[in-house]
Amino acid sequence: MLKPTLSTLFFASLCAVTLPGCDVDVEDPGELPTVDIEPGEAPDIDVHGPEVDVHSEEETVTVPDVDVEMEEKTITVPDMDVDIPAENEN
Repeated sequence: MLKPTLSTLFFASLCAVTLPGCDVDVEDPGELPTVDIEPGEAPDIDVHGPEVDVHSEEETVTVPDVDVEMEEKTITVPDMDVDIPAENEN
């Protein structure tokens, strides 16, 4: 990281104090230049992409054999009731 020197801190604080206190009066607001634009044409492009051949084959792989025992357990779950007001109650 950069270590701010004393002169850098002084300059930054001087800018922070003096710049917001400026009063600028614009006498001539100026105007944007006029620009004539002619429509262009996109180039003709002929794209040849690669050919992709996708197929499947059977392979023998080693997978784990897991036996899961299921049991019933009582737990607390949220129960929500929503009462929608009638149209004339709004």
